[in-house]
Amino acid sequence: MATDTGVEKAASSGGMPQLDITTFPNQIFWLLLALVVIYLVLSRVALPRIGGALADRTNAITGDLAAAEELKQKAQDAEAAYEKALADARAEAQGISAKMKEDVQKQLDVEMAKADAEISAKSAEAQAKLAEIRDNALASVNDVATDVAGDIVAAMGGKADAKAVKAAVASRMKG
Repeated sequence: MATDTGVEKAASSGGMPQLDITTFPNQIFWLLLALVVIYLVLSRVALPRIGGALADRTNAITGDLAAAEELKQKAQDAEAAYEKALADARAEAQGISAKMKEDVQKQLDVEMAKADAEISAKSAEAQAKLAEIRDNALASVNDVATDVAGDIVAAMGGKADAKAVKAAVASRMKG
């Protein structure tokens, strides 16, 4: 076996071909070439795209934060307007309530005055009737007393004239 093939030569060298010192300059060349190509691809293509995506994302976040702040301000303004409208409505309701109370009080005062007038009129009428009844009762009592006094005098056996009996009853009625 006088001829050596490449495989036999590699097998006879006793190691890995990458570690063969005779191939180092060639391996270093291709390593440097691969690193330069990777650097160029990254710096010219990938990194600008990544940077653009990051810038777009930053701009989008900034825009979203600004929009959120604007919406927050609008919500606060809307809440303030709502609170003001609510306070105005409460004040208006209190005003209406006070006016209604005042109107009801006026009507109540008018009705009370009417009722007082009617009560006073009926009271005066009732007092007049009572005075008339009292006068009639007094006259009736006077007549009955005169009749009874005359009957008592007659029952006791005496004779009294009607004028004297009336005068005696009248003096007794006065007190």
